[in-house]
Amino acid sequence: MTCAERIESIFRGEMVDQVPFALKGWRVPSCQAERELRNAGMGIIDACSVYRTHSPNVSTKTIQYSENGQALQRTIVETPVGEVTWVSRRMAAEKTEATTWLIEPPFKGPEDYKVLRFMAEDKVYEPAYEGFLKAQAQMDGDAFFKTSAPGMALHTIMYTFMDVEIFSIEWADRRDELIALHEAMSKNQRDIYGIIAQSPALVVQCGGNYASEVLGKQRFVDFVLPHWEEVCGILHEGDKLVGCHLDANNKLWAEEVGASDLDWLEAFSPAPDTDMTVADARAVWPGKTLFINFPSGLHLESPEVIAAHTRQILKDAAPGDRFIVGITENVPENRWRESFRTILDTCHEYGQLPIDVSRF
Repeated sequence: MTCAERIESIFRGEMVDQVPFALKGWRVPSCQAERELRNAGMGIIDACSVYRTHSPNVSTKTIQYSENGQALQRTIVETPVGEVTWVSRRMAAEKTEATTWLIEPPFKGPEDYKVLRFMAEDKVYEPAYEGFLKAQAQMDGDAFFKTSAPGMALHTIMYTFMDVEIFSIEWADRRDELIALHEAMSKNQRDIYGIIAQSPALVVQCGGNYASEVLGKQRFVDFVLPHWEEVCGILHEGDKLVGCHLDANNKLWAEEVGASDLDWLEAFSPAPDTDMTVADARAVWPGKTLFINFPSGLHLESPEVIAAHTRQILKDAAPGDRFIVGITENVPENRWRESFRTILDTCHEYGQLPIDVSRF
């Protein structure tokens, strides 16, 4: 089986030959070690958008500059009702996932709500299926491609327009304005789901990165669950498999996740990184595909420790269907060669399906 065939079969719930080890995107440089790992069976789960976004009545300009030795970018968005600006710093190493740090958020005060609402309502979308199909054809089975849908709007407001402190103050003082912005964004985003439902993508990631310590149980129930219900209702009509990136502590809302219409979960990071093991997740999320993140801190351990944890993960995942041992976070440059080889070899030895727990 090719990488794409094996990963697709797993997302569909089919029992294939073995539990795969796969990277989320191209997280390592092209080199001999990377080629050897992929030739030995390490897979890639990549992503490509299936829609384009336009804002006909909004103009955006960026200014690149340096301050205290740091390369920064100021973004200025002008609308008929005013403008907002923000400053960010992009951090990325070769072949890893880029991270943008928000130095100065767009939201400065109550007068910015009308600008942010206009920005949300002005967005229009159109299909862009050709890029997805081209990416699939170019990789020719060497990578499986998924796509993305927007996450819950209130979470975007919290982390993209504000920050946790500003959001907390606005939640206390101007909650109606916050929720009105959330509703405007949510209404506009509904146009995206129909485009994705008709797209050639099978697997759709619908936002994520929800932290229970920040979001809290009640906001999760009031905002995330209805969002999932709406998105799944539309995308399931197009036979899509809908998932979410849940890489933090999930015990607080584990039962609600299990009862949701989600088909799969990305980046679940088992203990010791979070408050749930793979066994916990399999018990409370039956029937959902798990594309886990191998616990990040363990990459610093010896091969013997890494192998032992990989065996425990595979044992907890038995019989092994709907399961992918993955890397969804960045790994130190000086550790991935040894760590990835150990995980891959252990998956080959103990991850034959169905998993026989008597071998452990």
